[in-house]
Amino acid sequence: MNPINPAELHDPGPFGYTHVVDSGAGLVAIAGQYASDPLGRVAVADFPAQVKLAFEHLGTALRAAGLDHRDVIRLGTYVVDHDADRLAVLGTHVNALWKGSPPAQTLLGVSSLAMPGMLFEVDALAVRRAGSATATPGPGQSLPGPRR
Repeated sequence: MNPINPAELHDPGPFGYTHVVDSGAGLVAIAGQYASDPLGRVAVADFPAQVKLAFEHLGTALRAAGLDHRDVIRLGTYVVDHDADRLAVLGTHVNALWKGSPPAQTLLGVSSLAMPGMLFEVDALAVRRAGSATATPGPGQSLPGPRR
């Protein structure tokens, strides 16, 4: 297994996880991404801005593994105080990223997430297609293990 922590994302070590784990067998797991700042704090307060930033972080994590949104086969989305308006915001982002052909998704409405002020989180499972490159250390990556 190959853990990857892109330098563009906050250091997850103090929180007890790794942003990306490449199984080496084709599956790549992306930990829950949220609207974090460089220190792991919630960076923005409103729901639409949190969804936008969380999906940007998801893209950063995927690129660190040499993948992109087209490689995602499953999303897990977690919404605090889920309602129709929040579902519409989420749907807009998902449809824009996947051009109307989104991956499987499980949405959970929750009463709270890991940090105060967190309203949205997204995790993903991606598949490395045959012939695509395996992630290698590069700018913004630390391999192996959590960034220090």
